[in-house]
Amino acid sequence: MAPHHHHHRSLLPHSRKAQDEEDVHDDFKGVHISATEHWLARKPRSSFLRLLFIFLFFTFLLIFISRFPLLFLSDLPYREAVSPLPSANFCSLSSALCCDRSAFRTDICFLNGDIRTRSSSSSFLIFSNSSFSEERVRPYTRKWEAPIMSTINELRLNLRPANLSETGPKCDVHHNITAVVFSTGGYTGNVYHEFNDGLIPLYLTSRRFNRRVIFLIVEYHDWWVSKYGDVISVLSDFPPIDFSADSRTHCFPQAIVGLQIHDELAIEANRTAGNETMADFRQVLDEAYRPRIRSILLEQKQEDGEQGKLEQRPKLVVICRNGSRAIENESELAALAEEVGFRVELLRPEQTTELAKIYMALNSSDVMIGVHGAAMTHLLFMRPGSVFIQIVPLGLDWAAETYYGQPAAKAKLRYESYRILARESSLSREYGKDDPVLKDPESVNAKGWEATKKVYLDGQRVRLDMVRFRKRLVRVHRYLDMIDFSS
Repeated sequence: MAPHHHHHRSLLPHSRKAQDEEDVHDDFKGVHISATEHWLARKPRSSFLRLLFIFLFFTFLLIFISRFPLLFLSDLPYREAVSPLPSANFCSLSSALCCDRSAFRTDICFLNGDIRTRSSSSSFLIFSNSSFSEERVRPYTRKWEAPIMSTINELRLNLRPANLSETGPKCDVHHNITAVVFSTGGYTGNVYHEFNDGLIPLYLTSRRFNRRVIFLIVEYHDWWVSKYGDVISVLSDFPPIDFSADSRTHCFPQAIVGLQIHDELAIEANRTAGNETMADFRQVLDEAYRPRIRSILLEQKQEDGEQGKLEQRPKLVVICRNGSRAIENESELAALAEEVGFRVELLRPEQTTELAKIYMALNSSDVMIGVHGAAMTHLLFMRPGSVFIQIVPLGLDWAAETYYGQPAAKAKLRYESYRILARESSLSREYGKDDPVLKDPESVNAKGWEATKKVYLDGQRVRLDMVRFRKRLVRVHRYLDMIDFSS
């Protein structure tokens, strides 16, 4: 893939702002000198009054300077005030470089001061009143997985004495806000990992800056930026930077290298500054996709003409799969759901499917049904109180519960787990009824991930027992009759 370059607006409003401050400084200084001369030229009646005046005058001056320091520092480069970085307890807020390596899932480094990028050596230079030191970090949130982490570009964070700043690379682009640095390598390409390892951690790390933040992306992918551009625009007012391809020296007052992460598709309120939850992340998605959804609905209205009577039946969306873990009797499932009282939509997400369309389908649904797999990540698009039925193939109980069941509960969905019986699995046609693959999946899983993947993930399809599944649909329909989503 050819390197992709972005042209960025300069983010340092230096000349106009600095000139304004210099003008104010000069005006103030003139007043200050004339006032002093005026009072010193007077002949006080007593030494006491003279001393009292001098004391009061300098007290006032010190208070004034402390409250309006920029009037006396107009020759310094203007930088917008930046709030302290969130750091580990052992990191001082004034530290020029501090890395928190205490978490199981991720390493995060906090940089403060005169920070300059040098993409040619995958490094950041931090000039400070400190001695030489270096930290290295791979900005990806699967720290415990050595094989995948070895594919992530390692960044070098070099702390250097301030007196060497003149010999460092000159700033081509000044930024007066914080940079957040992360990788879109690793498992990116799988929608579960795109949300779990990337977007939710990006929200956790950057939301506190209220869009006044710039994203520097390592292992930049055009398709990823295009796919998630709507979400990125809610988190940042600025276009992301392709760190490796942009050879310019970008300068920042603060940077966070690496992303915060809590759990699988989850946000733990007690670990955030503002007690955020998955509901807050979903609000970001809603804000990101709402404009496009309005446009889609308008297009549909123009194509279909005036809408008829508003459909009153609850909406059920089936997430369809091809190949492994597909529902072999999908059409029977749709017919059954219609018979029970749902209006049914079959949704078949592809790599190129516009996310706004998937969000629109699920945000307007009352029930989502799907077989365990990455597409179940779209449970994040559902309204709290709606129902998620996960069809769990043989051998995948733990993964289904961990990766989607528990997150669904945290997202305030009603979660229903439908564990298939051996006769509902295509494996029943390949193995004898007493084979461990059917009778003792745990013994197969004990052989390791590759065995699980080969047998249960890649080699299994589902044929639902409609009599058995009907009971689940009837129960869910009754539940929906009892609740009011409009309240």
